[in-house]
Amino acid sequence: MELFTEIDAQVQTLRALLGEALESTELVALAERLDDAQAVAAIAAATALVQSGERIRAAATGVVAARSSREAGQAGLAQTRGHRNVTSLVQELTGSTRAEASRQVRIGESLLASATAAAPSEPGEGDPPADGESTRAEKPTVLWHAGLDRALLDGRLTAAQHDAIRQGLADPPPADATKEGPDDTEHDVLMHELWELAAEQLIGASAHDTPEMLSSAARAIRDRLDPEGAVRRFQERYARRSFRVWTTADGHRRGAIDFDDEGYAWATTIIANAMRPRTGGPRFVDAEEKARAQALTDDPRTNDQLTYDLLLDLLRTGALADAPTVFGARRAGVRIVQVVNADGIADPIAHTEDHLHTFPVAVAEQQSCDAGSVPLTVDACGNPLDVGREHRLFTAKQRVALAIRDGGCRWPGCDRPPSFGEAHHIDEWSRDDGRTDIDRGILLCRFHHMQLHHGGWRISRRGKDDFVLHHPRGQTIALPPRPALRYAWAVPESWRKRFRPAA
Repeated sequence: MELFTEIDAQVQTLRALLGEALESTELVALAERLDDAQAVAAIAAATALVQSGERIRAAATGVVAARSSREAGQAGLAQTRGHRNVTSLVQELTGSTRAEASRQVRIGESLLASATAAAPSEPGEGDPPADGESTRAEKPTVLWHAGLDRALLDGRLTAAQHDAIRQGLADPPPADATKEGPDDTEHDVLMHELWELAAEQLIGASAHDTPEMLSSAARAIRDRLDPEGAVRRFQERYARRSFRVWTTADGHRRGAIDFDDEGYAWATTIIANAMRPRTGGPRFVDAEEKARAQALTDDPRTNDQLTYDLLLDLLRTGALADAPTVFGARRAGVRIVQVVNADGIADPIAHTEDHLHTFPVAVAEQQSCDAGSVPLTVDACGNPLDVGREHRLFTAKQRVALAIRDGGCRWPGCDRPPSFGEAHHIDEWSRDDGRTDIDRGILLCRFHHMQLHHGGWRISRRGKDDFVLHHPRGQTIALPPRPALRYAWAVPESWRKRFRPAA
């Protein structure tokens, strides 16, 4: 559908819902008269209208940014209007925050770069090279993010989703001139293919994933595709680690922590474990645990106050802490997943079970020495082996396998990590003669697990294909694996090309 035709269609939908002669002062009163379906339809139409406007704004912002470059100096478009740069101009025109204006500029520049790279060559540029000139392959004329930009212009991505993927993947790493391997041009082509494929997969995930989830997945995929860069970024964050306390002029005691990756994983895991009864973790079946959870729920302190008191308890008791007293129902821990292929070769990076944070393999090996490891065999899609019908409930090792395969709650758009998950049998135990097999189980957070059982939803699966969520009204929603986990178990074909012997 043409852009203005689409805009006209959304305007007509809103007119039909709210009336032709709509005064802005009557808007709230008219919205209150809508029934549930009409209110949802109004939000959808208004959102589509805003997104159409965002596409136009992004294209124009890219052009304005190009005409306000440093090279243009005081003659730049933004500069002639009294602004230091294009971000300042966009902020004034849109009334947005500086961060939002910067995002609009990034998106606009990306759109313009793709359009410029795909533009037809000037006459004469495509002529055969003269004698003695190089005939070596040229770098890609289509940028890796061109598909991402098209998806935004086509309305398949919102501006927030586009920026999350674009910023998360960043640009492919340049060739390392100090190492043997493909020449610079071949390296650029290979990297272009990998990043383009990753962008396509994330575009597919955007139908059900939030911008925050897409950003996290994009960073995890980037680390898989660029393990050397992942290690370098880990080391940079480690070098920035700091903790300082100070007293303000009015006597307030303040503190600030800049975490390294491992410290952040530990801190968030401890806090999540202690706060889980308040934040929607798994249900408690033990009477003592249930009573402790209820006491935490009834505690008058805020979540931030509880977190503060927890961390102070940890500092006071240190290594001699009584685990149930400090940590709650179970001791907190960070589980790190290290992938080893059939030949016994380990990936150069590992990831946490919760949130898929990336670590150098040395961190995984260090933790293995301290806490041991649990071997688990999976196929190229991350599907673990079956266990059978011996147990009514999933065993601890099976839950580990589900966590590693699913990466958290599989409900569309849910970002709850595995530690908040409950194992759901897609086949009812008695009615369907259900087996407690890993391929017949799926992780759901407490809220969505209860919604499934009490709301008439169900989940099915044919063999080891993707799970399918069935809406009570008959619609079906595919539940594909998380994009970042695909790169943990199997890599794209073009990725393997990087390891072929040099000619």
